[in-house]
Amino acid sequence: MELISFIKEYLASPKHVGGWAPSSRGLAELITETAGVHEAKTVLEFGPGTGVFTEVIARKIQSNATFLAIEISEEFVKQTRERCPNVEVIHDSAANAPKHLAARGLDSCDCIVSGLPFAVFDPSLQDEILNAAHAVLKPGGAFVTFTYFFSPWLPRGIRFYRRLRGHFPNVEKTHIVWRNVFPAFVYRCIKEKD
Repeated sequence: MELISFIKEYLASPKHVGGWAPSSRGLAELITETAGVHEAKTVLEFGPGTGVFTEVIARKIQSNATFLAIEISEEFVKQTRERCPNVEVIHDSAANAPKHLAARGLDSCDCIVSGLPFAVFDPSLQDEILNAAHAVLKPGGAFVTFTYFFSPWLPRGIRFYRRLRGHFPNVEKTHIVWRNVFPAFVYRCIKEKD
């Protein structure tokens, strides 16, 4: 059912859904570990999709942590809310993250876990979302996102990596999770300290 729903959303909106299958449990474990969600007081998730990462974040975060997931697809919002009923899932663009934190009396977060398909976004949308991420992260905070293993050799992947480095000078890569459709790795981007 989840796969069918994912394919439907991909076909309906390929510029917002970057793949035709949800991420694997192995990738969810890696991205949440790389973000350090277990130590964070405030966690944002950009683009939870069907809630694969959301479920793992909810399991790993501290009981008193604030966790907001922001998803633009109405269908994915519905599915993530059903899968993770205790998580606040906001139907909006990740570019509006500062507004949603401010509405809860917060001005920053410790980490951001992103499942967004940046490589398929227009450069202006990439910048809009990366600017929002940089604005809400506390100094030393981590923005993590994944990409498929072949991305560093494709023009879109190369351009996105350069954009990441333009917003976050400190970008690291993890090992590849081979048991994912397609195999993927995580970029860990650290906001510079004041």
